[in-house]
Amino acid sequence: MIELRNVRKHYGDVKAVDGVSFTARPGEVFGLIGPNGAGKSTTIKMIMNILAPDAGEILFDGKRLGRRMKDAIGYLPEERGLYKKVKLGEMLAYLASLKNAHAGEAARRIDRWLARFDLAEWKNRRCEDLSKGMGQKAQFIAAVAHDPPYLFLDEPFAGLDPVATDLLRETVLEMGREGKTILFSTHNMEVAERICSRIFLIDHGREVLSGAMDEVKARYGRNAVLAEFDGELSLAGLSGLAANIIRYPRYVEIELAPGASSQELLKALVARVAVRRFEVASPSLHKIFVQLVGRGRREGTPSREGTPNE
Repeated sequence: MIELRNVRKHYGDVKAVDGVSFTARPGEVFGLIGPNGAGKSTTIKMIMNILAPDAGEILFDGKRLGRRMKDAIGYLPEERGLYKKVKLGEMLAYLASLKNAHAGEAARRIDRWLARFDLAEWKNRRCEDLSKGMGQKAQFIAAVAHDPPYLFLDEPFAGLDPVATDLLRETVLEMGREGKTILFSTHNMEVAERICSRIFLIDHGREVLSGAMDEVKARYGRNAVLAEFDGELSLAGLSGLAANIIRYPRYVEIELAPGASSQELLKALVARVAVRRFEVASPSLHKIFVQLVGRGRREGTPSREGTPNE
């Protein structure tokens, strides 16, 4: 278990992290989410003792992080860094050795991970030969080659194609089911909603919203409709029924206008497009994020959670 108690980090007059407190537990994927520059990476670096907090406590199972404890952490940073002239297999073995992993066990794990991520044939190739997506998968393997109980992932899906994204997402969820403590940082709300069991939304270094994913979504009512359809749909054609439409690659999320019913919206959609799926649901995390963070940005300060639809 990782616990932060009123952690602060300032750079001059800039409050990068301002009184953050949360607990990440074994067996869950804990999402540290927020816009770019919100304080996510700074928070992770303080947890890892790369940066020292100005105030507050960071505890691992009730204890401060010591040198030997660092070997229990796997870290995928947002900043990418591979040794370009070194062969992939040699680099992964070297990085595992820095975490005091048993050489034979690490080698077997590395081979399994390379096979799982379709990189086995690249084991004896230089890292400079890897594509951006391959390099991202290689850095994930570097983070887990020593089988750490704590895993910190900072924007792990950057540069991955849809197939690799699905594979990595299922891998992370599997590791959570194995009992590892996983801290996942991202500004992509669609990805966070599909992988995180609990979230902590941070903006301007301060907490905006936190809790279990299903509980957070339930707080914001059921005034959203998810619809898949064939054809073209415009907001102008749904005047009085839809307050907003968020488009995704394969579906849309429609926010019902005040006083509108989902049945009225369904009738209007059927008259315009071929509806394949129609589901009344809680607002997406993307919608909640835009509502809270967008309001805070307009006001110039982070918007702490209040009345959901105020």
